[in-house]
Amino acid sequence: MRLPVSAGAIRKLLREIESSGAGTHVLAVGGARELAPVLRQQLLRGRAEPRAVRLGGPEGADVYVHVLAGDPSDDDVDVLRRARRARVPVVAVARGRAHGAAPIPYVLATDVVWTACETFPLAALAATIAARLGEDGAPLAACVPLLREAVSRQLVSSFSRKNGALAAAIWVPGADLPVLTLNELRLVSRLAQAYGLESGRDRVPEFAATLGAAFGLRALARELLDLLPLAGWAVKGALAYAGTRALGEAACKRFALAATQPRAVAARGAP
Repeated sequence: MRLPVSAGAIRKLLREIESSGAGTHVLAVGGARELAPVLRQQLLRGRAEPRAVRLGGPEGADVYVHVLAGDPSDDDVDVLRRARRARVPVVAVARGRAHGAAPIPYVLATDVVWTACETFPLAALAATIAARLGEDGAPLAACVPLLREAVSRQLVSSFSRKNGALAAAIWVPGADLPVLTLNELRLVSRLAQAYGLESGRDRVPEFAATLGAAFGLRALARELLDLLPLAGWAVKGALAYAGTRALGEAACKRFALAATQPRAVAARGAP
């Protein structure tokens, strides 16, 4: 049986994922002097790489988190302007400001995390960072475990919606299979990357499962199309969405377990 995706396309995908993970990936934290160091310490939870979360300006970072304690000062605006010029994505944590207050310069409203609590809303912050970075959040999540769950959810949701839309839009029978399968392989690769797992031969089982799922969903789609020919676009879209989501969620569980196994083995071997 002919594979829906060529070996060359898979090799190209793996090289792209590996290349994106190379080098240093950094989450920079700045802003309020008393609060920024506290947030940095909290972001280091889960055995994050210390150099992956640093205090300082936005230059050279994957994403810059700016902590505000009240209204933005001239210094705050200057740092946020620098981030815009450096083309570094910015997420602001607005503490001590009413939700929906005056807009923060150079920061999108969707990229602001509002809080009136003494503690930082880490889950909301991670979700905002994940939404802001998209696929680019996977290499950073590999270094900052606190981001992994949010980045994984974002990846699964994004690729599921994309595949659902593509399947519904492509009318030629069988023409959607290579595109959908490549997106699913890309999703699995990004999820593995987010959990700090290496690509290449170690991902062969996941890739084989993905290809098998692609064939299975295609066969199911054909059966349903025979029963519901007038709603073909809806059937294809729903199956592609549900299949991609199920595949991604299953991969998340496997990778989360694989990421914790070395730590558990080391703990059992310790005296």
